[in-house]
Amino acid sequence: MDFTKDTRVAIGSDHGGFELKEIVKDHLLRLGYCVVDLGCHSPDPVDYPDIAFLVASAIATNDDTAGIMVDGVGVASAMVGNKVPGVRAAPVYDVFSARSSREHNDANMLTLGARVTGPGLACLVAEEWLVTPFGGGRHERRVNKIRDIEARFIRRVPLK
Repeated sequence: MDFTKDTRVAIGSDHGGFELKEIVKDHLLRLGYCVVDLGCHSPDPVDYPDIAFLVASAIATNDDTAGIMVDGVGVASAMVGNKVPGVRAAPVYDVFSARSSREHNDANMLTLGARVTGPGLACLVAEEWLVTPFGGGRHERRVNKIRDIEARFIRRVPLK
């Protein structure tokens, strides 16, 4: 899916990423994106899996939603996001990787690390990630293989 200004951007963070999330959120709002903040809403301690799951779930259940999650390094939230069927989360640290994750992998969840990415770069990365379209072509075949692998491991979890 290619993102537009009409695409909702679900954004979240743990306490370590709270300050950077607020900066990125404000930047995207200034650019005209519809940003939905799923938390956290203060620097008080929270567990990153809870918020990363909210962001990933928003992507998985809404075709018009992209996701951005900020934690300390970005890797842990990508691990959570990639457990949710339909989510392709990419921990990104530079503009080139942001572009590549969209163009080649059709990533729909960007994860950023507040301890490794400064605010200026984080804003540039988020912006580049949102404006880069999926390249399709030879990349489509590979993304479909990712989907096929995912489908082999999806199992229904009984409700308790």
